[in-house]
Amino acid sequence: MGIPVVTVGRTPDDLVGGLERLHGPVSVVRRCSELAELLAACQTGLARAAVVAEGSGELTASLVDRLSAVGVAVVALTDSPEESARLRGIGVTAEASGVEAAALAALIAGAVAELAGARPGPPASGLADPSAALHPQASPDRTLDGGAGAEWDGPGTGGAGTTTGTGRIIAVWGPAGSPGRTLVAANMAGELAAEGKSVLLVDADSYGASVVAVLGLLDEAAGLAQACRLADQGLLDGEALRRITVPVSTRAGTFRVLTGITRADRWTELRAAALALVYERAREIAEVTVIDAGFCLEADEELSFDSIAPRRNAATLRSLELADTVYAIGAADSVGVPRLVRGLAELNAAVPQARPRVVLNKVRASAVGRSPERQLREAWARYGPTVPLEAFLPADPAACDAALLAGSLLLESVPDSALRRAIRDVVCAPAQQKRISSVLSSTAKPRLKD
Repeated sequence: MGIPVVTVGRTPDDLVGGLERLHGPVSVVRRCSELAELLAACQTGLARAAVVAEGSGELTASLVDRLSAVGVAVVALTDSPEESARLRGIGVTAEASGVEAAALAALIAGAVAELAGARPGPPASGLADPSAALHPQASPDRTLDGGAGAEWDGPGTGGAGTTTGTGRIIAVWGPAGSPGRTLVAANMAGELAAEGKSVLLVDADSYGASVVAVLGLLDEAAGLAQACRLADQGLLDGEALRRITVPVSTRAGTFRVLTGITRADRWTELRAAALALVYERAREIAEVTVIDAGFCLEADEELSFDSIAPRRNAATLRSLELADTVYAIGAADSVGVPRLVRGLAELNAAVPQARPRVVLNKVRASAVGRSPERQLREAWARYGPTVPLEAFLPADPAACDAALLAGSLLLESVPDSALRRAIRDVVCAPAQQKRISSVLSSTAKPRLKD
C-alpha cells in the first residue's frame, strides 16, 4: 500500500511533481498552498507524511508533536544548515531542497516507518484529542535503587527513557488540598545540592506556581515559559537553559531554579512537546532535576476544534510521564489520606508507569491519634492501595513558618528540625547525611521553640 503524502510549497525542480511521476510507494494526495492548509488536511487523516518545501520556519515542536500524534511524519526541505539543525531538534526529518525525487521518496518512507515504530497502538482521533501528545513511554524501572533514601548511581546510568542527557528527574506530585508539594520539592532540591549534586528545581505547577515565593526570589520572569518557547522553536540548548535559570545558594550548596508561570492563565505556554524538550536539556545540565508538579491529572474534555488545541494539564501529565522517580505527597489527616488514595488511583490510570513512592506529610498525633505512624500504617494496610507507605514527614509548623518568613530552606533556617531531617532521609544516602550535618552544624541557627 502506498504512503499518502500532502505537500506545501514548491522547489525550483518541483520535487513534488517528481514524486508523482515515480509511481512508487509514495503518492501525493494533495498539494497545499500554505502550512495551515496542510495542517487541516493532515487533521482529516488524509495523509501519513507531510513534505514542507516552503515555510519550514513556521514549524514548531508542538505542531510536529500533534502531527505525530495522528500518525503523520514531517519532512522539510531546506538548504540552511542552521535551519536543518533546528528542525531535527524538534523531530523533523530535514533534507536539502536539491534532493532527487527517488531519494526523497525513500526519506519519506523511512520517516513514516520510524514514526510507526515509536507509536504503539492506533493513532489518535484528531489533533485536538486530549491524550494525543501524552504518549506512554515504555521504560524499565528507572527509580532510585535501594528504596527511599537510597542514592542513585549518578550520571551515565539513566534508563531507557533518558535521551541525550544522563541526569535523573524526580517529580513531586500530590492531590488537591495543599499536601506540601512545593515545600517538599524545594527542600529536596536543597538537600541534594548539599549532598554535592548539581540540581535544577523546576516549578511546573500550572495552577499555582509558588517556588519563587517559598524561596524568597525576586525573579518573576516565568523561566519555564521562556524555556518552553525556545524549545518549541528548536532553539533551546543547555547553555540557553542555564541562562534562564536562577541560582540559589545555601550554606551547604547551590542549585538552580526554573521559575514557574506568573499567572495561572499562562498555562497554554506549557505545551507537552516543548516541555519534554526542556526536560531533555535539563538532563544535560543537572545531575538531578526536581519538578514541583501540579495536582490535576484530568484529561481535557473531548474537543472539536479545527485547530491544534492545548491541554490544561499537559504540563503535569508530561512531567510525571518523563520522571524517573515520582513522590506522591499526601496530608496525614482524615481529609488528606482519602484524597491521596483517590489520587493514586487516578495517577495509575493516567500514568501507569509512574510507580510512585508514597510520603505522608504533616504527621501529628492531634490529627491521627497516639503513635501516628503506626496508626497510619494500619489504616493504609486496611483501606489503602497496594502501593506501600515509604516515609512520614512530621508536622512542624514552627519550622515551616520560620523558613517561609526568611524565604529560605529548612536546612538554613532550622537545620535541626525533625521535618528537615525527615526530608533529608527521603532523598539522601545515609552515608552522606552525616557529612551534610557536619557542614551545617557550625553555622546552624537555634531551632524555634514550639
